[in-house]
Formats: sequence, structure tokens, C-alpha cells
Amino acid sequence: LDRSFRVSVTARAPEKIALHRSRGLDVVPFDGTSPSAEVDALLGRITHLLITAAPDANGDPLLRQHRPGLEASRTLRWIGYLSTVGVYGNAAGGWVDETTPPTANSERARQRIASETAWLELGRKTGASVQIFRLGGIYGPGRNALLDVLAGTARRIIKPGQVFNRIHVEDIGGMVRAGMAHPDAGPIFNVVDGNPSGPQDMVAYAAELLQKPAPPEVLFEEANLSPMGRSFYAENRRVSNVRTLQSLGYRLRYPTYREGLQALVAARDFEREPPLDA
Repeated sequence: LDRSFRVSVTARAPEKIALHRSRGLDVVPFDGTSPSAEVDALLGRITHLLITAAPDANGDPLLRQHRPGLEASRTLRWIGYLSTVGVYGNAAGGWVDETTPPTANSERARQRIASETAWLELGRKTGASVQIFRLGGIYGPGRNALLDVLAGTARRIIKPGQVFNRIHVEDIGGMVRAGMAHPDAGPIFNVVDGNPSGPQDMVAYAAELLQKPAPPEVLFEEANLSPMGRSFYAENRRVSNVRTLQSLGYRLRYPTYREGLQALVAARDFEREPPLDA
């Protein structure tokens, strides 16, 4: 919007549709369960397409419902797909980069790898530039350890050697825009801050910034996590962003979670809703 783009978004929930329209966006209802004439009309005129919807057992929802329109588009030049570093699987704490082959250790990873492949194939067929952005754990306004500390829900779970990879939401936007500006920079980008650390460290630092006591440490074996929560601890890897930053010519605003949390506290910005969270 700030560069005179005309921006259209899809959304499912009525409250999200109303929110986006109040921000001046063109909103098209689309839930991925059936084709949409409005989406088809958009595909006939857009130049840049960013996919944020997760795949399911039946594949990518936009490809499933609108592949013919995508293949027929004469205006589409760039496609960005938000994926996850989860496609790298478990590296036992070792480093991975953009050249590391994906490893499907879960159904979610298999679905993501299949969607990445499908979008890259569409790009080869249509001539559009396709860029895959593999995201680490997202934090920012409305979604951060500061809120967890204030709510009393933060936990310092200890699993020796375990690290997580993170990225501030503003740096996601920055890297995506850099990709649009450099459509030939490459197909795969690791959208992480490049400084993996133990999950308990971020919680402790958030408490320190808020001048609150850190929650007690809890051993992983005693944490009573949900199956989804345990799945995040089943894989351990350090994700490098060196190639991505060099190829995009991008400089991180928040090179570690420390700078990210500091900025949120300084702006008193950690409690507002995250922007355009469809």
C-alpha cells in the first residue's frame, strides 16, 4: 500500500474480512473448499501473488481450486510461498542451509514439501518467478514471550541441546519485499534470524525486560506437553540465513530475539493485534 500497490487479500472468517476492509484492503472471501469467481477474476490481473495458506491432506488450497486460472494468467510475474523450516527435518542440532535436501519426518512436512514442489513446477510452466520462503518461529506484536510472561502462561522447558529458530514478523515482510525486488535471486530462502537458541532463553529474557520473575524451569520429560507441543521438540536444527541475506541484499532489523523484544517493549507494542493476520 505504501508503494502504490493495489493489494487484495483472501480471508475466511467474517471478522477478518471486516478488519481487512477497514484497513483499506480489497478482500475476497475464500476458504479453499470450492472455486471462487472473484479469485479467478483476481488471477487474471495480478502481478504478484503471495501464498500464506497451509496445505492439507489434499494439497495446496489455491492450486486445488484455481490451477487453471493460475496457468492461464498473462499478468502474473512473481509467486511467493510461505513455507516452514520444518521441511528440513531433524538435524540433531546441526546446521542446515538452503542447499540441504528437505526431509519429511511428519505428515505436516510432507504436505509442505509437496506444496513447495507444486508451486515451483507451476513457475516453470508459466514462466513466473517462484520464491519459497521457509520461516522459523514467528514473533512480533500480539504474539511473543512478553505476553506469555504477563499472562502467567510462559514456561521454561529444559531439553538439553534443544534450540529453536525465530524470526520477527517485520523481517518476514522485509525479506518478502526484497524477494519481489530480486525475482532472480533464487528459489529458496531461509527466513530466520540466524541465531538459534534454547526456548527457555527467550522466556527468561522477556521476564527480565518486564522486571518479572522468570517462571521455574521444567524438565521436558515432566512438561506434560500436548502431542503438537512435543512434536516441536522432536526436531532440533540450526538454520543458517547467510545465503538468503546475501542473495537478497537484506539486512535484518532484528538479528536476535533480544533486539526484537527490546523494540516491542520500547514501543509498548507487544500487546496489539498482529497486522493482517488472516
